[in-house]
Amino acid sequence: MARTKTLAELGLTAQGGRRADVTGVTTDSRTVRPGQLFAALPGTTTHGADFIPMALANGAGVILTDAVGARLAAEALAGSPAAVVIAEDPRAALAQTASLWFGPHPEVMVAVTGTNGKTSVSTFTRQIWEALGYAAVNLGTTGVEGAWSAPLHHTTPDPVTLHRLLAQAEAAGVTHAAMEASSHGLDQRRLDGVVLHAAGFTNFTQDHLDYHKTFDAYFDAKMGLFTRILSEDGVAVVNLDDPRGQEVASLCTTRGVEVIGVGRHADARLRITGQRCDDTGQDLRFLWQDRPHTARLNLIGAFQADNVAVACGLAIAAGAIPGDVFATLDTLATVRGRMQLVARRTNGATVFVDYAHTPDAVQTALRAMRPHVMGRIIVIVGAGGDRDAGKRPLMGQAAAENADLVIVTDDNPRSEVPATIRAAVLAGAKGPAEVIEVADRAEAILRGIDALGPGDALLIAGKGHETGQIVGDRVLPFDDAEQASVAVAALEGRI
Repeated sequence: MARTKTLAELGLTAQGGRRADVTGVTTDSRTVRPGQLFAALPGTTTHGADFIPMALANGAGVILTDAVGARLAAEALAGSPAAVVIAEDPRAALAQTASLWFGPHPEVMVAVTGTNGKTSVSTFTRQIWEALGYAAVNLGTTGVEGAWSAPLHHTTPDPVTLHRLLAQAEAAGVTHAAMEASSHGLDQRRLDGVVLHAAGFTNFTQDHLDYHKTFDAYFDAKMGLFTRILSEDGVAVVNLDDPRGQEVASLCTTRGVEVIGVGRHADARLRITGQRCDDTGQDLRFLWQDRPHTARLNLIGAFQADNVAVACGLAIAAGAIPGDVFATLDTLATVRGRMQLVARRTNGATVFVDYAHTPDAVQTALRAMRPHVMGRIIVIVGAGGDRDAGKRPLMGQAAAENADLVIVTDDNPRSEVPATIRAAVLAGAKGPAEVIEVADRAEAILRGIDALGPGDALLIAGKGHETGQIVGDRVLPFDDAEQASVAVAALEGRI
């Protein structure tokens, strides 16, 4: 017999006190099955109420929407036996409903937000837990990875997908999960209903202004993790080195939430006091509550120490013993597509792939590489189409001011004219670096690798772990790491 829950069990009340047994939860009217709850949510261009007639035709037993949606679909609802739930915030109601429908999550949950570093922090947290013997996963841009795996189409998936995956992970024996909290996901209430032990903040820089419109709206969306999702008995782990770090800490303290500050700031409980880079990684000295510790990180890029610090804070906040956490740090491995060494020429020159797709991320990545590189730094950079256009010249500026040779190429142009995007990046690429334009990304990678001399390094920025390039409405197979390996082999006569 199919599983059912009453509206009361899902925390819902229907208009007129109607009763209904719910057989499932969905936001896709095309997949509705008899007795299921269909959530008709307001969108940026259309309202989900437009799809209520189709959902009813497919047998929806409950419609969850807002007052606007109920008015828009009044005619269809008037002649339907379906129960109608009208919520002031239907997105939040859906998230709570999905949580109750799908059931238990992994026992220990943490989340991290910020413009850059979310994937690295969540992955490092999972790796720390795994080294401590826990069955752990991380969820985000690279999918669900770890003790149980699954693909994801968004950094923070919709509530139905998220709560279903968390329940499946728990059923598979996963006890610990670290997830990325994107600004879109927080703004759209996708994480509501997730019970967190701790939440982390990495940094705040320009991105996604095409969606949020203003920096304040973008920041407020991210702060929802600390002001709404994280309970008062949770712990906030905050990078105090970021200009907005103190503001985040203050917001949490005002709520009575415990704060673990990390970074080089004098108030940090986990304070980085020394860092020495070499060609394979870095040695770190830090204080935990004023007691000194040292660690070896086999990670390229000084900024990785900041990501590791937040990951340590999250693991400790979630119950791990600090000394045990610090003992795992030499086992941490590079996150796929994040300052990842993907090829090396016979002359010793190295090729890295990184997901840096904001001005700050490009600047941070290039500056972090400098102590590891004896020769020149070459960078391949572009910008995505149909996204925040204001950051394009800033991307070029960050590259030209911090590299020796800049190759401007296509990223994911999407529906825009690629040459227009490149021109915007080139307009900002004013600095000491030599700057050239190579439209084809594969050719840009080949030319960048061909230019590498002994002691040089190439950073291929922007796409990281992605295995496709979006041109128009098509996704063409393209993997930066694979292209780099092929280019090295071709230039050195191995193919």
